[in-house]
Amino acid sequence: MNSKRHLMKFAGLTALAAAAALVGCGKKEEAAAPAAPASAAAKPEPLKIAFAYVGPVGDGGWTFAHDNARKAIEKEFGDKVATSFVEKVPEGADAERVFRDLVAQGNKMIFGTTFGYMEPMLKVTGDAKDVKFEHATGYKQADNMRTYDSRTYEGAYMAGVIAGKMTKTNTLGFVGSMPIPEVIRNINSFTLGAQSGNPKVKVKVVWVNDWFNPPKETEAAQSLINGGADVLMQNTDSSAVLQTAEKNGKYAFGWDSDMTAYGPKAHLGSAVINWTPYYLSSVREALDGKWAAGAGKHAWWGVKESAIDMVSVADVVPAEVKAQVATVKAGLKDGSFAIWKGPLTGQDGKLILKKDEVADDKFLSGVMFYVKGVEGKVPSGK
Repeated sequence: MNSKRHLMKFAGLTALAAAAALVGCGKKEEAAAPAAPASAAAKPEPLKIAFAYVGPVGDGGWTFAHDNARKAIEKEFGDKVATSFVEKVPEGADAERVFRDLVAQGNKMIFGTTFGYMEPMLKVTGDAKDVKFEHATGYKQADNMRTYDSRTYEGAYMAGVIAGKMTKTNTLGFVGSMPIPEVIRNINSFTLGAQSGNPKVKVKVVWVNDWFNPPKETEAAQSLINGGADVLMQNTDSSAVLQTAEKNGKYAFGWDSDMTAYGPKAHLGSAVINWTPYYLSSVREALDGKWAAGAGKHAWWGVKESAIDMVSVADVVPAEVKAQVATVKAGLKDGSFAIWKGPLTGQDGKLILKKDEVADDKFLSGVMFYVKGVEGKVPSGK
């Protein structure tokens, strides 16, 4: 019995030793095996970017152009960004509420896309120092807010070149939104373009005091047609002016986006804005840690930066007029042509720019007068 117990004990010890040896062997094999790759570093959170739009994304014009650029951001940067938008945001106190809400949602870059957002956005910047704010068409900056704009007057001038040649009554119509330098500059540039090939042209203006209001835009366009205008232009956000021209058998232009489809018979061409170059540049700076704001941080891009163009010029426009537009475009691209160059006189006949004098950006930013050829008075305010 004792011998059997001894043998069993010995067998048990042997089994334990063998098991221990196997475990040890296993550990040695694990140690000898190549180390498993370290788990990938946690993926950085995407940059949350929000856009506030004054109109609906389907306006076919201003807001539509901004939203196309937003989509281009997503395509370019993929999962590095996450974009969103709020449409039909009124200018004023409601805009401030929207901006604060966008900050609360965790957005670290916010674009406000109309002039009237300037003061509401400024109020929010101080309470959200870690957010990058961008304001379109404004002139006030902060430590974390900068401004950007497009030289829409270049597109207006090219449209004017066409309009001056296509009119039979020598009366052009312009539907204005808000009486601010941006819009008045576009009215004047349209007039200067028309006068470049037809000195007899006069331009009538009807103001609607709104950016997007199709019924008002339609009424204004009809009023201009009733007053003898046979070619229309606008600085409003919908396609209503073009559609009104189509119904009346007159000519008109697309504005901000290609509006050909809204009035194919009336459409002479579209003066478009391409926000994509600026938006991609700005977001890239943010992602690379190179974004900067503060006093003087203002970007104003045009044909030179591929931000402004005249597209879809109609077949009814004579070849020589198309060639003239192409020459203007090339000159704007390489800097050899200036739209605002003297001698230039105002509506009152006084000299605005002396012979060969070229207006600088400071001058252009403060245009609150009509050039010779524009009828009526500049409104004193909204």
